[in-house]
Amino acid sequence: MTEVESVLDRVFRESYPIVLASISRLYRDIDLAEEAVQDAMAQALVDWPERGVPDNPPGWISTVARRKAIDRIRRRDNLARKHQILAGYQAVERRRDIPDVSEDLGLTDDRLEMIFACCHPALDSKKQIALTLRTVGGLTTAEIARAFLVAEPTMAQRLVRAKAKVRDAGIPFKVPEEHDLVDRVSEVLSVVYLIFGEGYFSTSGDALVRDDLAGKAIELGELLADLMPDESEVHALNALMLFQDSRRNARTDSDGNLVVLRDQDRSLWDRDMIERGFSALQKARNTSEPGIYLLQAEIAGHHTIDSVDPDWGKIVGLYDKLVAIHPSPVAQLNRAVAFGQAHGPEAALEVVDSLRADLDGYHAFHSTEAHFLAEVGRAEDSATAYRRALELVGNDPGRRYLESRLRDLDY
Repeated sequence: MTEVESVLDRVFRESYPIVLASISRLYRDIDLAEEAVQDAMAQALVDWPERGVPDNPPGWISTVARRKAIDRIRRRDNLARKHQILAGYQAVERRRDIPDVSEDLGLTDDRLEMIFACCHPALDSKKQIALTLRTVGGLTTAEIARAFLVAEPTMAQRLVRAKAKVRDAGIPFKVPEEHDLVDRVSEVLSVVYLIFGEGYFSTSGDALVRDDLAGKAIELGELLADLMPDESEVHALNALMLFQDSRRNARTDSDGNLVVLRDQDRSLWDRDMIERGFSALQKARNTSEPGIYLLQAEIAGHHTIDSVDPDWGKIVGLYDKLVAIHPSPVAQLNRAVAFGQAHGPEAALEVVDSLRADLDGYHAFHSTEAHFLAEVGRAEDSATAYRRALELVGNDPGRRYLESRLRDLDY
């Protein structure tokens, strides 16, 4: 690899999302921005060997990409629209006073604006996730397709439709106004946590954990914390993901089989990640009204401090606060598990049964019910519940774990 190729590779890995966000926000068109940045990279391969690598390679790429974007607009077919767009963009260019490419250009970090555009409610969750990973996370289409176990052409089409929606719907590349910010931050955090969730417990395939997705979600969370340092829930989500991911090496055995929390070897937990989690948790406690991620992070923190015999009464109390503001069936199921540890399996079964209508298609509901049924000696009913969970679980380690529980029941 030549020096120029080495520098370009580093620029792509370290600065591509920043440059892309800057061009996308300026021209309100992610497709155009991607093409312009690629054109600028190609131009660098021609210019830099002759003229030398500029002092500020990302700034050079950004400046050239802006000019390449205008060149592409000029070549578009619709003349009337072309003139209208160009007039607007050239006015923007004049206002921003773009310097010559030979100058040492500073680069504005517009990734926060890009994140809000990618996570706009006009896009469905699948498109939000794909677009966030592509534009802010810097993953290729092939990498995103592999992560979500879909064909690359399918993911490519999903991205094309998402980018077209952003362009055609006029989705703004900006941080929302203060009165909308809380709701929009929640949407962004939801997308990041969905990415993490797929990495932490894969919904399908032969692996329980997908390190690339879990790691990318944590990167995105820490980026949000840098860009939004006063948002409690941003730090809380970071703490939650760090606590959960700290157990990554202990969650499966040497054969790839699932190891539940109570049986994990805590010496395998990542202590540095746990410390980072508690640091983020402390920053998250800057609020008088804890949100859903702060409450979940507090619960995860209890398990991290003392996973063998945590204070189940305190954990149930935290779950009570959580379901009061976020009464999702899954949150109530998790509360039922803690409630069972605090008050016994019979009490837990009553709570679990009340959730059947909402969670009958969720494998964890049936495996939770099966566990408590076994605890009260109803082995046949427990086996029936485990079989139902087996019908629903998507990944191989989860399936093997449920099969082992069935064998233990001798059914």
